[in-house]
Amino acid sequence: MRSMFRRTVMAAAVFFPLCAQAADFPEPWVQLDNAGNLSVRAVVPRGGECPALAADGQARTMTARAEPTDAYPVRVCSGTAPAGTQRLTVAGLPVPSLPPIVNRIVVVGDTGCRLKGKAVQDCNDPVAWPWATVARRAAGQKPDLVIHVGDYHYRESACLKDYAGCAGSPWGDNWEVWKRDMFDPAAPLLAAAPWVVVRGNHELCGRGGLGWFRLLDPDPRVLDCPEMTTPYNVSLPGLDLLVFDSADADDERADALKVTRYAAQFHKLLAGANPHSWLLTHRPLWSHTQGNVPPGAQTNATERAAIVGEIPPGLDMVVSGHVHDFAVYDFGPDRPAQLVVGDSGDANEEISQASGPGVELDGMRLVRGMTLRDFGYLVMDRQPSGWTGTLHALDDGVLARCRFEGRSIDCRTVGQ
Repeated sequence: MRSMFRRTVMAAAVFFPLCAQAADFPEPWVQLDNAGNLSVRAVVPRGGECPALAADGQARTMTARAEPTDAYPVRVCSGTAPAGTQRLTVAGLPVPSLPPIVNRIVVVGDTGCRLKGKAVQDCNDPVAWPWATVARRAAGQKPDLVIHVGDYHYRESACLKDYAGCAGSPWGDNWEVWKRDMFDPAAPLLAAAPWVVVRGNHELCGRGGLGWFRLLDPDPRVLDCPEMTTPYNVSLPGLDLLVFDSADADDERADALKVTRYAAQFHKLLAGANPHSWLLTHRPLWSHTQGNVPPGAQTNATERAAIVGEIPPGLDMVVSGHVHDFAVYDFGPDRPAQLVVGDSGDANEEISQASGPGVELDGMRLVRGMTLRDFGYLVMDRQPSGWTGTLHALDDGVLARCRFEGRSIDCRTVGQ
């Protein structure tokens, strides 16, 4: 499909030689929008026409979502189809759609390559920055749905002079960075299944926000880069995902104005939560901060304050990234479990605070907990009583196996 689609789009760009490089745009992809529809998106050259879209054999319209700019010299196209659509095609070629029941989910997070001042990652080394390997391995698991819990764009400043590990890398909020950090390495996983995308703090307006709203934001409109966006519910048969934008939340302090605004959003989002719902938000509600931090340091003081009194009994789990490790926190039946998958590309963090039975977080002691520092991705499989999870390493070896039942997460490393 890759070369065929590119030839189709290139034909529309024959009179635009400055954009006539096939590698400048990825294959079309499918994500869930904030109304629960399938949002089909494509990037085409400057002046290129948006490709034809069909859903179950019926023609639908793809229109320009965002026009070219100096930083983004490509046109972004989009079209929608109902979530129940069984066959989607773009330019006559198939793109992923959802099965009637989602039985297998891949969860990834924090995938870009870090370039910020003296904090640099070897973007040219697939071992030091393994997002391409993660995406390829995860695609091989044949998921029905992919959840990315945020932080796609990390190249915020130039590579250090004479540092070979990232030599030649672009940086800043522009198409070349989004292409290198996200679309090139993620291509196999984008082709494997529709995605639910969560905004991370690296997609704030002073970082990668312009690209986020042009390319990935689930709103059908291109918003003018607000710091907070409206939460929404993706309701699929047997799976309710409540998506919450925590990009602008503060980890270390609970700003009163932000707490008030987030509390209002939580109240509206969670009031009608169905049984066994999951809350997807980039910053964990309950998680240790890892790395060089004071003992007991926790993430996301803002949302922890805002959600007080708003947690419904049907909310089973919070699914997040932000902390660059894999972690689970089981508080028992009185609080939703917390899952953290922030280990899919950006540099892992030293585990300075372990989680386990009896450890206290935000006034409640853990029943179970686990923190692992390894690159990888999580595969979740539906079971009659809940879900099982398999945490995979870069070589597809199994790092841990988990059971998710209601508010319980029981993860064990291989051999336990």
